[in-house]
Amino acid sequence: MFESTVPFGEPELMRASGYERYLQEQQSRAEREGISSRISSLSPSLRADLYRFEVDGGSSEVLEVVAACVRHAKSVTIHLQSENRVVPLTVFPHDGLVHCPLPMPELLGDRIAGLRVLHVEPALLRPPGDPQQALVGELRMHYALAPVLWMLALRGTRSELLPEIAGPAVYRVTPGLDLHGLELTGALLSVVLRLRRESTNLRGIAEWPGMDRDRAVRLLNALYLQAGLILSRSHPDAVGDGWFGARSR
Repeated sequence: MFESTVPFGEPELMRASGYERYLQEQQSRAEREGISSRISSLSPSLRADLYRFEVDGGSSEVLEVVAACVRHAKSVTIHLQSENRVVPLTVFPHDGLVHCPLPMPELLGDRIAGLRVLHVEPALLRPPGDPQQALVGELRMHYALAPVLWMLALRGTRSELLPEIAGPAVYRVTPGLDLHGLELTGALLSVVLRLRRESTNLRGIAEWPGMDRDRAVRLLNALYLQAGLILSRSHPDAVGDGWFGARSR
């Protein structure tokens, strides 16, 4: 899915402990504003979306943040903790790209479950082709956004449906979904092909061969983030889904 790159020297990444001290210094101002310092500088619409996950001292998962940025079409830099380092991941939704100083196979490899969002801010970098060339990052550090969303959904920490597709519903895959460049084999491929022919609720997908609830949830999140999901809440199988309420008689 991602081609490994050989960096021209180790990237200079801040230690997570030092970055957290910096964030703590900003916390008093954030508390006076009544919102987490991790999202206080973002646009009002994106901030309100992310704030749903900040209540009661909660923290946003990586997938939630990236999904919100894509939904609002806002370029942002997400500072992620990967073990003891801070990795800035810049998302360019309009261009379908991300910028990252670490090779993507390393960031989204075995350590993907340990990624933690430390801070979110408007992007200072510009995408390739922008007139302000001084603000464009190295071309070798840019990657396609679609496979990143796919991997975060399938292998990240989130094991519940994203709010936009949660609740009683049936799902179907859009006929024109482009699967090129996505890691999709075995049972997952069979499910996607089947969902092109029929609509099914979450329970039904979880009962298909090679699937369970966790895999079904992750696949639906991944398909949604590829703009490849058709959702219906009025279908009889949605209203009668036993996982979300009493089945219709």
